[in-house]
Amino acid sequence: MSPGTTAEPEILRLADPALAARAAWRLFACVRAELGACLPAEAAIEHVGATAEPGCLGKGDLDIAVQVPSDLFAACRAILAQRYADNPGSVRTADFAAFCDAAAEPPLGIQLVAIGSEFDLFVRFRDRLRAEPDLVERYNALKRAHAGRSMAAYRAAKADFIVAVLSHPHRDEAPR
Repeated sequence: MSPGTTAEPEILRLADPALAARAAWRLFACVRAELGACLPAEAAIEHVGATAEPGCLGKGDLDIAVQVPSDLFAACRAILAQRYADNPGSVRTADFAAFCDAAAEPPLGIQLVAIGSEFDLFVRFRDRLRAEPDLVERYNALKRAHAGRSMAAYRAAKADFIVAVLSHPHRDEAPR
């Protein structure tokens, strides 16, 4: 893009879920091995996001959550920062950092979270989708409604959906 021009607004484009999942699982195996070799043994490296759940619609990227004890967070952030770019559209806190590799195939996002922190929700959300197929259908409906529309609007609706899901107990859980 030349100086002085503006970027087109980001639009949500949905990928074929089966093709996206195959590509994401292949890349996940490679990245998990790489991260497992450089991060402390306490790091849990999890495939999260749409490609982790069969039938879930998504953009076709790979999302990985790396959960670490809070006392290892800074060291793990430094290790990941040597290998990946900061995700420019993401918040950074003392217990959350997001990294990306847009050149990876499929594009890669890594969310580093301190276990038990405010942002330690990626695996819980994935597990709820796995346990409750009706949530996948509702999540897919949200994505279909935003397909071809603004990513900003989609991200806001997605955040609201995730908060709503995680603020209500699983149907098999006792209320807290």
